Amino acid sequence: MKFFRSKKYADLTSLVKSCQNQDPRAQTVFYERYKSRLTGVCLRYAKTRAEADDIFQEAFIKIFDNIQELKDPEAADSWVKVTVIRTAINYYHRTTKQQQLHDSLDNVEIQLDSGDYEKLMDQLDVSDLLEMINELPDGYRTIINLHLIDGYTHIEIAKMLSISDGTSRSQFMRGRNLLLKKLELKGIVHHENF
Repeated sequence: MKFFRSKKYADLTSLVKSCQNQDPRAQTVFYERYKSRLTGVCLRYAKTRAEADDIFQEAFIKIFDNIQELKDPEAADSWVKVTVIRTAINYYHRTTKQQQLHDSLDNVEIQLDSGDYEKLMDQLDVSDLLEMINELPDGYRTIINLHLIDGYTHIEIAKMLSISDGTSRSQFMRGRNLLLKKLELKGIVHHENF
């Protein structure tokens, strides 16, 4: 695969422009540039590896169909990431019913102030945290990923998921509380020496 390091695609601008001209080699290089990094993003929103792969493939079909609209090639990294996240959200909408946001786990209540929550999160290895988030019900998992991991505001999440920002906040708090309960069950609890 020596052509991946080709000088022809040495910078992002020339790579994007070649993709806009539908150069198959450039498309392969572009696809490989994001594959491992953004498949990880897809895994956070999917239930299985196969679903994550489907989301990634669907996102790249959209990306190559719409790459002509990318006016600033240097913005490709963020444009691709946003497209992948939106594809994951659309996949979620197609495969998950709204009732899954409200299940029997809604009754779990742990009240910690946000400082305690932040300190607990800092104690965890990132992979352990992502694994626990992945165990959450779909609605909670999606909102936790969007807000906590990807940094979207509740207003932005509400628009993406077609819910109110109050519902986003509520689901985030419930998901957070459930996550804290899972942490407690794994022996990670609040201590006075924080």
